Amino acid sequence: MLFLSLESSTDAGSVALWRDGAIDERHCPPGQPSSATLLPLVSALLADAGVRFADLDAIAFGAGPGSFTGLRVACGAAQGLAFAHGLPVLPVGTLEAMARAVAAPRVVVCLDARMNEVYCGLFADGVAVSPAGVHPPAEVPLPEGGGWVAAGNALTAYPVLHERLAPCVHALLPEILPTAAAVAALAAPRLARGEGIDAADAAPVYVRDKVALTIVERLAIGGKA
Repeated sequence: MLFLSLESSTDAGSVALWRDGAIDERHCPPGQPSSATLLPLVSALLADAGVRFADLDAIAFGAGPGSFTGLRVACGAAQGLAFAHGLPVLPVGTLEAMARAVAAPRVVVCLDARMNEVYCGLFADGVAVSPAGVHPPAEVPLPEGGGWVAAGNALTAYPVLHERLAPCVHALLPEILPTAAAVAALAAPRLARGEGIDAADAAPVYVRDKVALTIVERLAIGGKA
């Protein structure tokens, strides 16, 4: 199997090429929007690998949750490329991709949702054991039992979350973010099972429908109007 993977749900965008189990991943330049860097990075990746779009079997992308703008960039790019080249699309959850990147069987994934909220999910052996949700840091659901690892940038963004989870987990991995490589690893068996969808049916998974705080809400937490 040969397919492309796109991920831009956070500021750390990336693309990857899956070729029969081997992954070549490239990361978007820091400090630049993925809307400007994702597709040029795809072109460079394919050119360096000697691969044409006509050679691909599918396009996978990180579907969310995450940055509203970033999710639209990856989804839109996947749809456009898939339409143009007659390829199926494979949406992959970003929280699932984060759990995939952790070498532990039980993972609490905590992605910074901004606006003083956290996207959170619980995974056991790579399978979600709770629906993805968005919560204030002090109200993130606590896992039951032992053997949990917490992962994600929300652990650094919100000290109260760090304190809330510390008694429940034996390791904290704030550096874990969704990556195109993890998305590809999850998409590969789905593509093998024929689970690709039509590009027209691909859509971001937002989890919440609020894009920004109101002026009153910003002022209440010490921000500027």
